[in-house]
Order: sequence, then C-alpha cells, then structure tokens
Amino acid sequence: MKRVLLATSNPGKIRDFIGAARTRQIQIVTLPHFDTLPPVIENGTTFTANARKKARAYSRFAPHELVIADDSGLEVDALGGAPGVHSARYAQARPSASMTNTDDQANNAKLIDQIRQIAEERRTARFRCVIAAARDGVILGIFEGAADGMILDTPRGREGFGYDPLFYFPVLKKTFAELRADEKAQYSHRGQAFRKFLTWYEQV
Repeated sequence: MKRVLLATSNPGKIRDFIGAARTRQIQIVTLPHFDTLPPVIENGTTFTANARKKARAYSRFAPHELVIADDSGLEVDALGGAPGVHSARYAQARPSASMTNTDDQANNAKLIDQIRQIAEERRTARFRCVIAAARDGVILGIFEGAADGMILDTPRGREGFGYDPLFYFPVLKKTFAELRADEKAQYSHRGQAFRKFLTWYEQV
C-alpha cells in the first residue's frame, strides 16, 4: 500500500482526509513528530500560496517521502470573500495581522454577527481547498476543490469542524456538520481536491 504523509495536526482535517482515502489503496499518515516541527508562517494572500509554502517546508523533514499540505477556508460573498485565508483566525481583532488561530466557537460567533443583517438569499458562500504535494522541498502538484452553499445564522449538526455547522449545502439540504465523514468526503472542497490528488498519485 502506498503511503502519503499529511502535514497537519488538525483532527478535523485528518478525519476528512482519511475518510476521502478510505476506498483507495493509499495509507494516510500524519507527518511524524509534526507538533515538534517549526511552524510555517501562513502569510500568503491565497490558499495556493500557503499550501505550497507548507508542503515545501514540511517535506524537508521527511526525506524522499511524499508530503501533502492543504490550506482551506470559507469565502462569504456578501463579506467580500472574508474570512478567506484568515478563516482559522477570523475572531482576532485584526485577522490579517495575526498568526494565532482562534477556536471554532469564536470564529463562528463572529461570522454569525457579521451576517445577521444580511438577507438570507444573499448569504452565498463557498469552501475552498488547495492541496500541495511535495517531496524534498520540491512542489510536484497542486490540486483544488470548492463547495458552494449558504451561511446560516444558527449552527446545525455535531459532526465536522470549523464553520461546518453554519455551512448549509443545498444539494443535500444539510449543513456539513450534519454529514458523516464519508458523506462529507463525497461533496466537500477537501474531498474534491483530495480525489484529484489521489487520481494523480495513482498514475505516478
């Protein structure tokens, strides 16, 4: 079985990736001792820039291994695309100036506050994900996915993480937090990007 190292300690992301790989003959393993490695400053202005930066840096700690890193977030149209690349630290007073993440509850509370005065039909949004694959500091591929939906002002569901309880997916008439991991993997931005990566990886 082929092995891919995943550069993250986020349990939600790990669960998403493992769920998406379940039907393939590929083992997803967290990069060894990830929590002890020097953090990569995610100061890129796009998801692609941050994903590339992380994959390039972390792959140097696993010689000759294929390492993937992702950057992802939520874009709300009525908020000019925010929180975007600052999704993980949206609750900070100045998200663009901070490198410290804030917890899901705080980020969701700020988003609810921001969209409450926006008409429901204008709360269109999308999740985006970019996965970068690298080996020994060299980027080998970039894979992207997106999922369109609407933002609710009341959380629904207990699964998922991040903004999942507020992200209503019209195709299934559920929020991402109401989906099982395997269901979410079929439709989510991360699942789409990861399937593109898997198709590429099975051919190399």
